[in-house]
Amino acid sequence: MALLGRILKEGIKLRKFKAQAKLSPFTLQKTELLRLLTHAKDTDFGTTYDFEEVIRLIQTEPKNSRKFYEAYKKLVPTHNYNSMFKNWWHRAKAGESNVCWRGKVKYFALSSGTSESASKYIPVTKNMLKAMRKTGLRQVLSLVNFPEMPSNVYEAGTLMLGGSTNLKFNGISYEGDLSGITTGQLPFWAQRFYKPGKKIAKNSDWNDKLHEIVLQAPNWDIGFVAGVPAWIQMLLEQIIAHYKVKNIHEIWPNLSIYAHGGVAFEPYKSSFNKLLAHPLIYLETYLASEGFIAYQTRPSATNETATMQIVLNNGIFHEFVPFNEENFDENGEMRENAQTFMIDEIEENKDYAILLSTCAGAWRYLIGDTIRLVDKQRSEIIISGRTKHFLSLCGEHLSVDNMNRAVRSVSEELKIDINEFTVAGISYENLFAHHWYIGTDDSVDVAVLKEKIDKKLAELNDDYRTERTAALKEIFVTVLADDVFAGWMRRKGKEGGQNKFPRVMKGKMLEDWLAYLKELGIVN
Repeated sequence: MALLGRILKEGIKLRKFKAQAKLSPFTLQKTELLRLLTHAKDTDFGTTYDFEEVIRLIQTEPKNSRKFYEAYKKLVPTHNYNSMFKNWWHRAKAGESNVCWRGKVKYFALSSGTSESASKYIPVTKNMLKAMRKTGLRQVLSLVNFPEMPSNVYEAGTLMLGGSTNLKFNGISYEGDLSGITTGQLPFWAQRFYKPGKKIAKNSDWNDKLHEIVLQAPNWDIGFVAGVPAWIQMLLEQIIAHYKVKNIHEIWPNLSIYAHGGVAFEPYKSSFNKLLAHPLIYLETYLASEGFIAYQTRPSATNETATMQIVLNNGIFHEFVPFNEENFDENGEMRENAQTFMIDEIEENKDYAILLSTCAGAWRYLIGDTIRLVDKQRSEIIISGRTKHFLSLCGEHLSVDNMNRAVRSVSEELKIDINEFTVAGISYENLFAHHWYIGTDDSVDVAVLKEKIDKKLAELNDDYRTERTAALKEIFVTVLADDVFAGWMRRKGKEGGQNKFPRVMKGKMLEDWLAYLKELGIVN
């Protein structure tokens, strides 16, 4: 019996999790918060912010009372990564027990960069690993909701293409990609079913790992694939090229399901379809280093973005902040005293930033994503963006802060003034590229400028450095006079010190920008 079949058999034990469909979102989240607070009440964080008082209110007030939530908001401040790590998580990383969650933290997931460092260190506790496994099993069990699911897929193998399971040990805890941590913690009965297997999974050299998988591919019967789109696409292309076949189904005839997340899949779909003999079932997942937040439970309508059901009773308490000028400044920073709401209080088709309280010791933590509730009855969402401008075509997670620091550093090194810039993500050779438009009136060697910006971004952002060896194939730089940027702002009626040039160009704005440059004779 292959991995999916075994999971379905084990799924009998998960019947209790169907409670999400029977109880109200308010009740589920109130119960989940009680579990989290009870577990962490004796930690340093829990005693500092009087978790006992919120627990008391949950247990003594009428079941529909919201006094507990008002108290929680009043007693516990909101956090972003910088404040959470500076004030609390750094102690857990140093080996201290009972900081924000009971016991010691054994694992830290490395996530995309911040202004302080190339990577974030997100605690991953045993409770969080258990919660992630359970949510993953729930998604597999939801496959029964897909009528087009072929029966033979349950007997085929599962390929999970993630980070290396050979984690770095610093003498206190282990560090690495979340996918490497979770894959290394698969239950014993699952270890022998999944591919590429322990030996290949430990390889930290991505190109070498892909080559090993290509060589082994004909020996495996794969029905289910999971991983970041750029890497999965690259792997399938390499297998097809190596064995000189027309499509991947000549190697894996039972391949039927692809689970993905982390970046928008739509840009990849047309390229994926060229690699297949028949369509796949695409499953959207919302798995972050901070927790498994949501997953797709049913087919999406034709040409409709897949919706995902928020996990309400498995290790996460969610809060929602309306993403507007009242709650966020122009840099995407949450304002003091921003409004926050529980799941049952938010409205459909409006954007909200998410705050998470989790079984890994994150408390009222701004994850940085924005979501949109599209089905209140089912608690289904889509990811609508980020609280800050960013560029992530293939997982490079390039923030405006990364861009600003790189431009500032390079301008100082080359002794030129760069007053404005913007970046656009574009398709390039079936994958992706960034196109930089740099505003300066100084003389500069464009090739040198390009090389130095690329190098500096790789230093600032681990994910960018990785993707420059994979799906982010190239960067282009066009140098423009300062007046070009000023003229654009003038055309848009946005002159003046309070109006800032957009650092990332997307969609209609990018179309308008390119049309403007064409009018000026700068581009064809």
